[in-house]
Amino acid sequence: MRWQLIESDEALQRLLEQHQSCEVVIVDTEFMRRNTFYPEVALVQLCFVSEESDIDIAWLIDPLCIDNPAPLADLLSNPAVLKVLHSVSEDLEVFQRWLNVLPQPLFDTQRAAALLNRGFGLGYRTLVQDICAIDLPKGETQSNWLQRPLSAAQCEYAGLDVTWLLPVWRELHEQCVRQEKLDWVLGDGQDAIRALGTEMTDSHRRIKTAWKLNQRELGALVAVCRWREETARSRNKPRSWIIDDAACLLLAQKGPQTLAQLSDEVGLPAPAVRRYGDALLALLETQRAVPENELPSALPRPLDAAQRRQVKMLKSKVREIAEELAVAPEVLVPGKDYELLLREAAGESVKSPAHWQGWRDTLVLAPLRQSLAGADI
Repeated sequence: MRWQLIESDEALQRLLEQHQSCEVVIVDTEFMRRNTFYPEVALVQLCFVSEESDIDIAWLIDPLCIDNPAPLADLLSNPAVLKVLHSVSEDLEVFQRWLNVLPQPLFDTQRAAALLNRGFGLGYRTLVQDICAIDLPKGETQSNWLQRPLSAAQCEYAGLDVTWLLPVWRELHEQCVRQEKLDWVLGDGQDAIRALGTEMTDSHRRIKTAWKLNQRELGALVAVCRWREETARSRNKPRSWIIDDAACLLLAQKGPQTLAQLSDEVGLPAPAVRRYGDALLALLETQRAVPENELPSALPRPLDAAQRRQVKMLKSKVREIAEELAVAPEVLVPGKDYELLLREAAGESVKSPAHWQGWRDTLVLAPLRQSLAGADI
């Protein structure tokens, strides 16, 4: 394996011009996210799939030296070039934040392995070991990728993240074509892109006891969580650095009206009271004036014993479907979807996740809905 740093706009432009006819590119990123809301991009690795050369070169693009990343953005958004990544969720955040583009079409090797029944949620090193019988080093896993200059060990480590993904992709791609699952993998790539950023739009639902709140309290919780999200993004700090979940809940329940109550009843630390106290009190005051008919509906109660039995039945059915399709069961239906299916069957209005469309709709969800229709909900 060879690697080469790209440390100027001119070098980046030349590199992409040299590979403009390439139809597949292996992609990875290195980033830091220790005390920020957004991942800080530190390196982008590319390996171009070429039939003309048997030498795999890892091109290491240093974003700290690049003033004009537009050519890279053009590559990632080019529909004629397949982008291959492993476990894409955080990489997608990096590209959305830095370049305001997302890699499409997208082949996620972790998802492909699950759809080929090789295992669910496999890490990169495990998958390389499984397919290539190579045990990759992990010495730079916790490295400071924003330091400069990058060490040779860091560059070697980063290069291996794409050069070994190339034979992994070739093997998985061949199996997907043979088993007629390539469209499934590409469809799941589209779903991952559509779902990006939506997981926190209803962040109040992540607070386990939020279902106990009345409508007025729930309205306050929704407003506080939305404020926290916006504040975390604007300050580029982790959500918990603004206020934690426990404070969000207490703000909704206690409805404090003074700075002293923020400290005494909610337990906000003094720095948070000084920085955010006035804004929080104004927000809660506004919520107290919201008309009853504009308040959100109460959240559903946790599943009862009968519903939990229904979930077990659904999981058993999913295992049967997974065996028939030769896929890992977990890749068919995420755990949080079982409750959605139950509530949908009970006549509740449910917002369908992006991954409920496409091949899953007919091969997975339709038989699950049939099972529920014949059961006593």
